[in-house]
Amino acid sequence: MTQPILHFVHANSYPAGTYRQFFKHLGRHYEVQALDMHAHNPNYPVRNGWSALKRELLDELAARYDQPVILVGHSMGGMLSLMAARARPDVARCVVLLDAPVVAGWRAGMLRIAKHIGIDDRFSPAQFSAKRRNQWPDAETAYQHYAAKKIFAAWPPEVLRDYIEHGLAAHPEGVTLRFTRETETAVYRSLPHHLGRLVRRSFPVPVGFIGGAASVECRQAGLSATRRLVGKHFMQIPGGHLFPMESPAPAAQAVHQMVQSLLPSRH
Repeated sequence: MTQPILHFVHANSYPAGTYRQFFKHLGRHYEVQALDMHAHNPNYPVRNGWSALKRELLDELAARYDQPVILVGHSMGGMLSLMAARARPDVARCVVLLDAPVVAGWRAGMLRIAKHIGIDDRFSPAQFSAKRRNQWPDAETAYQHYAAKKIFAAWPPEVLRDYIEHGLAAHPEGVTLRFTRETETAVYRSLPHHLGRLVRRSFPVPVGFIGGAASVECRQAGLSATRRLVGKHFMQIPGGHLFPMESPAPAAQAVHQMVQSLLPSRH
């Protein structure tokens, strides 16, 4: 029997290859596919509200498939998946948001105002991404650099090795980030503030949410709008914002469980 297609959309700054361990577990139930790196095609520039990035995802889905697929997106990828499914419900059987809460209400209003007056970087990871180190003499030095940081120390070594393998490129002075810090910062600074409007009325495809129980991002964004959107299809598992990297097997199992609950009669 042919496995259902699951199309994955990665988080900001983490190329799809970073999720190799997570994909390996998902592969027991699905044919997993993904665009290696969003936001780097000049035909789809990073602009306020991510309209071109949404188009990039829709064009990718149209080029790959002649049927609706299961859309799973992490953080940025979840927001893009939601935007794509609202614009073209025919491309998605369902959407699973991985630590991608819907920013709505007063928080969305504050984000819109902050972007308008140019102080949004004070309230987002953009203030860090713009200055983050992006060159090392070799891959092993880069690995040790990340392994010493608290956020990456929570990852199994093989996941961090995948990030080093898929997240770095050769550079005249050694290696550098493939997902440029300039693009990462631009993505943060152009976060959509209109998602609340997209989910205000009935959503055209089933949507579920899986978040990290210790996710700072979820606390900052709030979860009330997300809970209204997904209803009973809401789940939190141990871990932070990057729980698919921290615990690939439990994360994959949670996704499979969520898809089964969203598509009980068809999956």
